[in-house]
Amino acid sequence: MGFSLGVRLLSVVAALLAAIIIGMATGVVAYLDGARLPACILRGGAAVGATMTILVLVLAALGVLA
Repeated sequence: MGFSLGVRLLSVVAALLAAIIIGMATGVVAYLDGARLPACILRGGAAVGATMTILVLVLAALGVLA
């Protein structure tokens, strides 16, 4: 028995929000380290992309997205 569409969508939205929070934290840490604003945005965006990739792979491995 698979998960309903609502549960799948909620899982992906939760993963996206977690990735955004991690990306924002990465950008703030880069700013506190002395990086310029474009570098902070770039690092934060890369962190969002990497985190979202890992979380979607984990959800797929657990069978939530299958």
